[in-house]
Amino acid sequence: MNAHQLQDMLLTRLMRQHGGERRRWRSAMGKIRLHDLATHPHCNWSIYPSGSSRENAAIERLLDDVRGMQPIISE
Repeated sequence: MNAHQLQDMLLTRLMRQHGGERRRWRSAMGKIRLHDLATHPHCNWSIYPSGSSRENAAIERLLDDVRGMQPIISE
């Protein structure tokens, strides 16, 4: 899975679970940041949400689930 595919999957799940518009969730979620596997061997990506407190909580809960299933992605 690459960063674009991961972002698409996250946005789809957020919309299904919480409703709202894809554009708003994309804005609240921000970009996926990739990290070097040499320094981040367990999970090479991160997201720093910048939405409302409700949106950020929903995003963080989803990220906790997804990191366990997809810890390593490609560019």
